[in-house]
Amino acid sequence: MRTLHAFMLAAVLCSPAMAGETFYPAPEGRPDAPVLVVYSSLDEPLARPMIKGFQAANPDVAVRYDEMLTGEVYDRVVRETDAGQKTADFAFSSAMDLQVKLSNDGYAQRSDLPMSERWPQWANWRNTAYALTFEPAVFVYHKPSFKNEKPPASRAEFLDYLNRHGNDIYGRIGTYDIERSGVGFLFMARDQEQFGDIWTVIRAMGAAGVKLYSTSSAILERVADGRFVLGYNILGSYAADWVSRHPDVGIVLPEDYTVVMSRIGLVPEAAASPELGRRYLSFFMSKEGQTIMARELQIAAVSPDVAGDNTATGMQALLGAQLKPVPVSPGLMVYLDQVKRARLIARWNEVLRTQ
Repeated sequence: MRTLHAFMLAAVLCSPAMAGETFYPAPEGRPDAPVLVVYSSLDEPLARPMIKGFQAANPDVAVRYDEMLTGEVYDRVVRETDAGQKTADFAFSSAMDLQVKLSNDGYAQRSDLPMSERWPQWANWRNTAYALTFEPAVFVYHKPSFKNEKPPASRAEFLDYLNRHGNDIYGRIGTYDIERSGVGFLFMARDQEQFGDIWTVIRAMGAAGVKLYSTSSAILERVADGRFVLGYNILGSYAADWVSRHPDVGIVLPEDYTVVMSRIGLVPEAAASPELGRRYLSFFMSKEGQTIMARELQIAAVSPDVAGDNTATGMQALLGAQLKPVPVSPGLMVYLDQVKRARLIARWNEVLRTQ
């Protein structure tokens, strides 16, 4: 069993956020400074160190940071572009499928940058869409509930635990509602691809009275206070924040395979100032930018130039083939196919109800 410990800390991917706009004046004080416009699903307080680092290197640039939900990032770029208007200079979102769709459908422009050739192949789609973070799906557990046995460290062990204790822990398991959680749907879709017996696991979860939620916080809150004993497929970068504040919460990276998702950055085709967008993306990919993300944002870095546990390189060196990053490619758009999506959700609901 592997636990996160130093791998990651806070990120708030699954919490709903209200759209908000924050303005960062140019440090050198020019009132007519060029303005970099960013559309992002990352909470502004978490983004702040990256913005400050960028402005330290670019003191002549102001930044307007528009925080919004993932669907809003996509919709706004498409709507403004289709209307012949200018849009953000940089779009950053955890909705991997929607970001790749922007790229595939011509709403993003190519960005040939200093790190492009060295960026991991799985994390770079045609120098247009770049994965900039490395965030695994994990099991979370209530430590006091596992005083007499180890928590499950694989899906086979998770299934065995449910079969042995399902009646005792009825109603005390939580996971994402894949109809309402984009991340939950992505993780479930990857489970179906990676684990041939996944529907047996889902059936056992249903028999154990699994509770479904659209946010990580709803599950982690119940694990922290003991109402739940286990949470399945929870975004690790957010779960680790709860570990840092709630000593009764534990995290396991499943040993059979650990799905890893990423937040994707791109420069929209209709960017008002694409050169500023590329400058920000280049900083995001630089050793300095990725170090800020790993150390200050506490989200694992992708860059091969950044060392340490809280990086893709460090985690892959320790865990190897156990980690299954979701590639940045048009294959992600299969998750947007409404027929296939409806079939997966229908099977999910059917299996959960099967006793």
